[in-house]
Amino acid sequence: MQGDADGLKVFTGRANPQLAQKICDYLQIPLGRGRTELFPDGELIVKVEEDVRGRDCFIIQPTSHPINAHLMELMIWIDCLKRASAERVTAVIPYFGYARQDRKDEGRTPITAKLVANLIERSGADRVVAVDLHAAQVQGFFDIPVDHLSASPVIIKWFKSLKLSNRVFVSPDVGNVKRAQVYANLLGGDICIIDKRRKSGSVVETKNIIGDVDGKNVLMVDDMITTAGTVTEACKILKDHGAQDIYISASHAIFAPPALDRLKACTFTRLAVTDTIPIGNRADSIKDRLEVLSVSGLLGETIHRIHHNESVSALFDREKQN
Repeated sequence: MQGDADGLKVFTGRANPQLAQKICDYLQIPLGRGRTELFPDGELIVKVEEDVRGRDCFIIQPTSHPINAHLMELMIWIDCLKRASAERVTAVIPYFGYARQDRKDEGRTPITAKLVANLIERSGADRVVAVDLHAAQVQGFFDIPVDHLSASPVIIKWFKSLKLSNRVFVSPDVGNVKRAQVYANLLGGDICIIDKRRKSGSVVETKNIIGDVDGKNVLMVDDMITTAGTVTEACKILKDHGAQDIYISASHAIFAPPALDRLKACTFTRLAVTDTIPIGNRADSIKDRLEVLSVSGLLGETIHRIHHNESVSALFDREKQN
């Protein structure tokens, strides 16, 4: 790719600077000069160390753990860039925290995803880019353009590299059926569904399986792994029903306790996650069965297309044709 230096600036918060650097490497531009500092009392201050007047600026910042600190930092970055007279500021949020709180499913509870959208918008963002929102309707919580990307191009490439025969795509719960259907349509294969019943926020009880997995290689797709209760319980029932090897993919590796303890004891064959959230050495206990796929090319190409006013959806139309 030709260098995109014509008015384009990409900055990073502290949440995932490694991903931001990979995106800049893809775009063949230097990472924008700026930093976040912490005052002794815990307050954040952002300093942009180059001229951004009239520039098209992108700030890379997933709102992952510690979610509130990273969200606040994102909003300060946006405000800083707007006050420095950037022409446009796009918040690139590879992982959008609070997306699960997208509705009132009982009395006297907030719709926090809407609140977060309001805060980001009010801080001055002109556009938002996100990857695999847990609830797609969060796009509608914004009154500014939202590019909702799917990590499917990089995950499909991994699935193809496995070269598995006799495969079946499994949705670990009813909510992921559409996602499993997308992969089955693109790669070919049957679909099975795990009937998941959630007892609490961290405890999942799996009851039934819809479909046949006996003697088959399973490709299980999910948008995120938080405590790993869903996928580990699914693996148990799949093995009980005669599944051969189990390959799991998830866009977001949240890995909140006790996820890694559960995954270490789980009988899956291999797990692929993306780098929307940095892994570091958190997952050393399963590193021999873990593969980290990068979404830097996907996000880099999206930034390039937004900057040049080109279609972003064409990225995924091309994948469907391939």
